[in-house]
Amino acid sequence: MRKKHLIFGVLASSVFLGGCAAIPKPGPVGNRAVPQPAKSVDVPRYMGLWYEQFRYEASFEKDMEEVTARYSLNPDGTVKVVNRGKTAGGAGNWKQSTGKAKVVDGESSAKLKVSFFGPFYGNYWVLDHGDHYEWSIVGEPSGRYLWVLTREKHPGADLMAALQARVKALGYDWSLVRTTRQ
Repeated sequence: MRKKHLIFGVLASSVFLGGCAAIPKPGPVGNRAVPQPAKSVDVPRYMGLWYEQFRYEASFEKDMEEVTARYSLNPDGTVKVVNRGKTAGGAGNWKQSTGKAKVVDGESSAKLKVSFFGPFYGNYWVLDHGDHYEWSIVGEPSGRYLWVLTREKHPGADLMAALQARVKALGYDWSLVRTTRQ
């Protein structure tokens, strides 16, 4: 009986440690004073396909191109999140992750928690967005993650320059920003 408990303990520890190894490693802090979201979010209007234009490189997205995020409402009020991107290199394999998000700030709906790993949730703050939901700047309180999303795959130069200026105005270190090829 004791041997069974020992074997179970070793297996449980191995699974736990293996799961911890899969947890993404954060990058450097690029904003030591992440602001509160600038506007409320109308969650149904936020749904749909977004194209990533800029980001802080993260281990789970390393060297990915043609990155998109598709959001849709689940019947229980949570949000289905499907992130997709192409790995770098000649073959360029597509990778996809499906997760779930829930609004945690009922006042503005601009703060969500997102999970791709079972019970582990990370912050997802819509820091700012266009009046017609044509662009969105997403971060979280540690200042280690940043995503700039647009509805258009190839937005015009004026919008891209305005987004760069807005990211800087929010306090993000532009030298850490990586442009995503679409």
